[in-house]
Amino acid sequence: MKTQGIFLAVLVCFLFGNVSAQEKQIKSNTNKATISADRLDNLLDSKTFEFIATRAFPLSGTPKNLAGDSYTVTFSPEMIVSNLPFYGKAYSAVGMTEDTGMSFKGKPENFTVTKKDGYRLYSTVHDGDTYRITLSVSDSGYGRLTINSNDRETISYQGEIVEVSIIAK
Repeated sequence: MKTQGIFLAVLVCFLFGNVSAQEKQIKSNTNKATISADRLDNLLDSKTFEFIATRAFPLSGTPKNLAGDSYTVTFSPEMIVSNLPFYGKAYSAVGMTEDTGMSFKGKPENFTVTKKDGYRLYSTVHDGDTYRITLSVSDSGYGRLTINSNDRETISYQGEIVEVSIIAK
């Protein structure tokens, strides 16, 4: 009987301890989201940020996991630099040694950012080919990047928006 009482007391302490820890975690996440939303506003308004791709969605084929591979697109008003893989069909002859994925660098043209139910970014970059970029970003900082090219099939990437300085460190 005494053993059951001790067991019940330990069980009650364990249950209340977990509930308290979960409440603290929820409060912490709520504060973090508010700070992230403010930071996201500043990043996208400045047009200087980095998109870190975590998944690729080729038009033909299965999604590819990119997490941990450091595939990024760096945005700034002066330059957009893409270092992304490409999975899909090429419309022009590209040799195996020349295929650099969806890698390009150039001054953005028609670089616009609009806010309505999240963010929408549009731009065009010329670097041997014409790349039309559309980035949709949710208020949580996660986004979907779609790149249309004259020489390749359209491809989309899923990922998150971060400050450029975070990656550079």
